[in-house]
Amino acid sequence: MTIQERADTAANLKLTGQCNCCQAVTRVMADTTNLDSETLNTLSAGFAAGMGCMEATCGALVGANMILGLRTNGEGTVRKSRELLAKFKDKCGAVTCKDLKGVETGKVLCECENCVRNAVLSLGELLES
Repeated sequence: MTIQERADTAANLKLTGQCNCCQAVTRVMADTTNLDSETLNTLSAGFAAGMGCMEATCGALVGANMILGLRTNGEGTVRKSRELLAKFKDKCGAVTCKDLKGVETGKVLCECENCVRNAVLSLGELLES
């Protein structure tokens, strides 16, 4: 499956309510890690509506970072995580759920399904380099 197909599948999982943002990202990337989909689904269950219920990091970005850590075996992950965050922010306009959803401004920067799509695409760009 291409990274674009993974991104589209993840966006659909979120859009249809089958997964939260974090779970959608980890589910479509599970086969690229040493953990099974069910374990990743359980690990990512608490990151719906961003960490802290829209107050902090977007769940899709958290999921992408989880996969990044698994794929790098923790080696150089902090540096790559910074790159992931920058790529995601460039695509979405922010990294916190409340900013992405315009909670304080009334201006939505990126809908959830697009945050999920962009998290997978950003992760794919990093893994390819």
